[in-house]
Amino acid sequence: MPAERLAGRHVLITGASSGIGESLARLADRHGAAVTVAARRADRLEALVAEINRAGGKAFAVSMDVSDEASVVAGFAAAQAALGPIHTVYANAGVGLPGLAKEAPIADFDAMFSVNVRGAYLTAREGARAMAASGVAAATQGRIVMIASIGAMTQLPGLVGYCASKAAVVSMAKSLAREWAREGINVNAVCPGYLETEMNSGWFSSAGGQKQIGGFPRRRLMPSDALDATLMLLGSDESAAITGGVFTVDDGQSL
Repeated sequence: MPAERLAGRHVLITGASSGIGESLARLADRHGAAVTVAARRADRLEALVAEINRAGGKAFAVSMDVSDEASVVAGFAAAQAALGPIHTVYANAGVGLPGLAKEAPIADFDAMFSVNVRGAYLTAREGARAMAASGVAAATQGRIVMIASIGAMTQLPGLVGYCASKAAVVSMAKSLAREWAREGINVNAVCPGYLETEMNSGWFSSAGGQKQIGGFPRRRLMPSDALDATLMLLGSDESAAITGGVFTVDDGQSL
C-alpha cells in the first residue's frame, strides 16, 4: 500500500470510539491525515486523540450523536474550526441489536434505523455541505465512504432489522453518488464481513460463535487489517473515478 495516501486531507470518522472506527483513525493518521474522531463516548475519544497527538499526528475529538441532527451539524462545525476543511468522511457509526423478529422489541428496530440509516444520512449530508462550502468539492476532492455490512446483501440469522438497515445504507450510497456526481463528491459503500471487535468478541468466543466461524469458507474471522487497503483507496485522491461502488470485503464469508 502506498505510504501516506491521505496526506494533506482532513478526515472525519464517526463511531470512532471502538472497533473499526478506532482502528481507522489510527490508520488515517499513519497515512498522513489530520483526523477528527466522532462518537458519543467522549472519554474514549480523548484518549485516542491524545495517543495520536503524542506520536506527532494531528487529531481532534467531537462528541456526536449521529442520530441527532443538531449534534451532527455542531460536530462538523467544530471539526472544521479545529482542523480546517474536511476532505474525507467515513460514516462508520452503527449498532447491531440481535433478536428474532417475533420477539425483539420494536425499540431495538427503531434504534438500529436511527443510528445506521438516519445517522449515515446526516453524516453524509453534512459532509457534502461542508465540502461544497469549503471548495473541496469544486476541487473534486470530496470523498464519502459509508460503512455497511455483508448483511446488506445476505441474510444474517437473528438480525432482520440490522440487515435491512445496512441494505438501506447501500442504496443510499448509490443514490447520493448519483446526486453528487457532478459536484466533485464521490460516495461509495463498503460491506465488511466479520472481524473481531469489542462489540462481537463475546459472541465469537462462545460455542455458538465458534460454530459460526466454522461455517465460513476459510473458517476464520477476517484479519484485523483486512479493510485497510479498500478504506484508504476510497478515501484518497486515487479513487477519483470510483463513485457509486459497493465493495464487499469479507474473506469469502458470504459465499
